[in-house]
Amino acid sequence: MATPTKTQTNRAKTEAKILRAAEKVFAQKGFSGTSMDAVAKESGLSKQNILYYFPGKDVLYQAVLENMIDLWLEKMKFNDSPDVSPAEVITDYIRQKIALSRDYPNGSKVFAHEIINGAPVLKPYLMEHLKPAFEKDIVLIERWVDAGLIRPIDPKHLFFTIWASTQTYADFSVQIQLLLGKNKLEQEDFDQAADFLCQFVLNALNAQH
Repeated sequence: MATPTKTQTNRAKTEAKILRAAEKVFAQKGFSGTSMDAVAKESGLSKQNILYYFPGKDVLYQAVLENMIDLWLEKMKFNDSPDVSPAEVITDYIRQKIALSRDYPNGSKVFAHEIINGAPVLKPYLMEHLKPAFEKDIVLIERWVDAGLIRPIDPKHLFFTIWASTQTYADFSVQIQLLLGKNKLEQEDFDQAADFLCQFVLNALNAQH
């Protein structure tokens, strides 16, 4: 793979900066309440600069959503190496998912809102990118079940449960903060959540390290 040029690197950094700003504004104001002026203000860039990279709110919104899926797929690929135990794979998966909730809470909220509304923008991308990876991971879990490495379960609902329980720390962070008596969730909160969810899921699967 060729080394990125300085221009390519700078472009990638600028696009990432715009996407992070857009995540925050879309999460706070929704699609209809978001303006490119607001994204420009949040990013510290000019509106003209924003439009150079993303020539319209629709384009920017779709880029935010697709970026979240890409991050999801990049961070949480199941390791199908025979040298790695199911417990290790699942533990890494849960911790990576919690890390995404910690690092991209606004992007997660934008994604959740899109899904709640029927995924009108994201549906084709989900079918093209997420579904194949999902089906591949299901096959791996079924192999583990057949080999007696974990308790027989429905792999699809295992994933749905992990997604729901990890994304709640982003999508419903305010509720968790209120109940914990905190102004914001801290690293120790995410660590405790990951530890609990790993133990909970591994015990349910009877998966041993």
